[in-house]
Amino acid sequence: MAEEFAAQKAKASAWFRTLRDDIVAAFEALEDSHRGDTPTGRFEVTETARHSDDGSDAGGGLMSVMRGGRVFEKVGVNISTVYGQLGDAAQRAMAARGVPGMADDPRFWASGISLVAHMQNPHAPAVHMNTRMFWTPHAWWFGGGSDLNPCIEYAEDTAHFHAAQKAHLDPHGLDHYPKLKAWADEYFYIPHRNRARGVGGIFMDDYCTGDWEADFTVTQDIGRAFLPAYVPLVEKRRDTPWNDADKDIQLIHRGLYAEYNLVYDRGTKFGLTTGHDANAVLMSLPPLAKWV
Repeated sequence: MAEEFAAQKAKASAWFRTLRDDIVAAFEALEDSHRGDTPTGRFEVTETARHSDDGSDAGGGLMSVMRGGRVFEKVGVNISTVYGQLGDAAQRAMAARGVPGMADDPRFWASGISLVAHMQNPHAPAVHMNTRMFWTPHAWWFGGGSDLNPCIEYAEDTAHFHAAQKAHLDPHGLDHYPKLKAWADEYFYIPHRNRARGVGGIFMDDYCTGDWEADFTVTQDIGRAFLPAYVPLVEKRRDTPWNDADKDIQLIHRGLYAEYNLVYDRGTKFGLTTGHDANAVLMSLPPLAKWV
């Protein structure tokens, strides 16, 4: 598991950038097509950098955040490619997950895309998506998925979101969608609230069949499923009339989202413990939330 993975790393990192560009363009198009008196939202793009303890380069990425748009109250689409050596706590976490040899050679490389959207209209669902590749000298794997987080649920929206995921996964085997759906139901659960964060989606982690190209294609199709799964829901709900009671429901639901990301989310924990830009890691948090 040495540097013969250089080509695969470059290919994965380039894909995450392409997916990011496609999503940013689609979201700005939603802003442009929405009627309103306020200015259309645009992404502010900031380069992020990470450094090792000795000050040497350890990677970075792009943080793209839109705030106060016509459709999106806050949405971030981040990409990063980071590398270096894992600290003691991260080494122990990897070893606990079954990654061999971390104490002898704790090098790592990781690249991915992470997206969270919080909407102006409470009837338009919030959403999360991420896909990533992780490499050590001893193992590699892919992870990620997408899940829908409406504060006001519509059964037909949930059905559409899941159908799009299934359509993109079925070509890889009919067992993929039910397995990844069940994985998402388990992963995006909030134990201290005894409830799911949203209405589910798909999720995988430590995904490695031994065939890198096949696994990368699955990961790509998880990313490709996102826009057709989500954009039609925004187009359908962004003009729905709403009132203060609806907004209150939305703010309370956002509290659930914040609790999950700060307490349980594996990506948040990894980003903060490995020294990545905190603003980029915490981009997922809603602009406003409420607890009662």
